[in-house]
Amino acid sequence: MDTVFLTGLRIETTIGIYEWEKAIRQPVILDIEMAADLAAAAASDRIEHALNYKAVAKRLKEFVGEARFELVETLAEACASLIRVEFGVPWVRLRLNKIGAVTDAEGVGVIIERGQRPG
Repeated sequence: MDTVFLTGLRIETTIGIYEWEKAIRQPVILDIEMAADLAAAAASDRIEHALNYKAVAKRLKEFVGEARFELVETLAEACASLIRVEFGVPWVRLRLNKIGAVTDAEGVGVIIERGQRPG
């Protein structure tokens, strides 16, 4: 199985447990790895045979941009589920970085894996 990746996807969203966070938009950065069989796309040189990373990015920007979550864990889970269901991805590893959430840290967040990586 092959991997399609998307790194550094920055999206403004409403996320946090504090009242002041619920009233503002904050950036999160997503790094994503998705299992895909790339053989058909490589053979045909046609986007319809590929996992379209631009379509994944566009959908995530739309979803996360409209989302309102308290926890990064919940947002990460929702993003992983969206990718698996809407794009037919059997396995995804997602890193969600809530930059600026902790003073003197470049970022904090979670890394999750969902599904079975085909062997």
